[in-house]
Amino acid sequence: MTDTISTPPPPALRIFVVAGEHSGDALGAKLMAALKIKLDGAVAFAGVGAEEMAQQGLVSIFPMSDVAVMGPLRILRHLPKIVSRVYQTVDAAIAFKPDVVVIIDSPEFTHPIAKRVRKRVPAVPVVDYVSPSVWAWRSGRASKMRAYIDEVLALLPFEPEAHARLGGPHCTYVGHPLIEQLDEINNADGGALARRLGITAAQPVLLVLPGSRRSEIDRLSDVFGETIGVLKQNGLDFAVVVPAVPHLRDMIAAKTAAWAVKPHIVDSGTDKFAAMRRATAALAASGTVTLELGLAGTPMVVAYTIEKFIGPLVRRMLQVKTVVLANLVLGDNAFPEFIQQDCTAENLSAALQPLMTDGPARAAQIAALKRIPDKMKLPGGVAPSDAAADAVLKVLSAKI
Repeated sequence: MTDTISTPPPPALRIFVVAGEHSGDALGAKLMAALKIKLDGAVAFAGVGAEEMAQQGLVSIFPMSDVAVMGPLRILRHLPKIVSRVYQTVDAAIAFKPDVVVIIDSPEFTHPIAKRVRKRVPAVPVVDYVSPSVWAWRSGRASKMRAYIDEVLALLPFEPEAHARLGGPHCTYVGHPLIEQLDEINNADGGALARRLGITAAQPVLLVLPGSRRSEIDRLSDVFGETIGVLKQNGLDFAVVVPAVPHLRDMIAAKTAAWAVKPHIVDSGTDKFAAMRRATAALAASGTVTLELGLAGTPMVVAYTIEKFIGPLVRRMLQVKTVVLANLVLGDNAFPEFIQQDCTAENLSAALQPLMTDGPARAAQIAALKRIPDKMKLPGGVAPSDAAADAVLKVLSAKI
């Protein structure tokens, strides 16, 4: 019998991951899963996250809900706790002795962490997963990021060019997570949903998406309801479907109770995609949902309002001609948008009515919609989470 010499396993890569809200938690979880596969499990994680990252093995150093705060007023109210959590996270990152730090979105929380980590351990590479909107406002942030960010992983295909133009860090397009749901979107059965809801095959459907946050629903549900009233007064006969996140279903039901057309409220992701596929047109709050509508091929009109006292300031700071992500991906203002004082029932209904029947406006949007999936897909059909994991490992290899 001969003795065999076993080869010790390679040391685990140590990755510190910081997410500040639930969308970041979802991105972080997929990134962690992809890294575990690529590294054959030889990886250890620490940092801040929520339920989805916990399922991949992360033990968050504090509840992510402590920092998952949206809007300038709410951030101000919670600022002392957020600042405390920033310093706690920096200390935890240093103690973990990471090979790389990955911050995910939420720049008000994650970028102060990255700056302090860079100052204390300059050799540790820092990757920023999700670019701040430097192409839309406060473009000077891009060049400042070079001091503490080694690589930006972009969700939108035009962002690498924007960082290059603005003097930002190196930026790689890794794809939007919605790409991984493209088959689910395309295979959603809009006809089955319509039959279940009692909508006839011939009846036009207006999909109404007032947002996924209470503040958005508060600001948009009344003007969206007024828009529906104008369309009905103009003689249109149509059904209305409103997707809702489950915890806001009751709020949406109350806000839409007096609408001129009683809406069908659905609250599952499968039903949302089915409703997009069945819809004749959509009235949507500006945001990621415009990319979902783009991938589903749904003509749309987009609206948004923010607090009145900061609206004029934001308008002056904007450096793009559109805030609609679907337009930005296309490089063309194919989908009309109505922001702040332009967000009126008269404007919205006038833009929607031509989309509810066949005609030049509807045909133009459908032609534009067909271009969006190819604009967003990665070469070779690579999944965004795999592309992001490869980019993180490439940054590491460059530092070794």
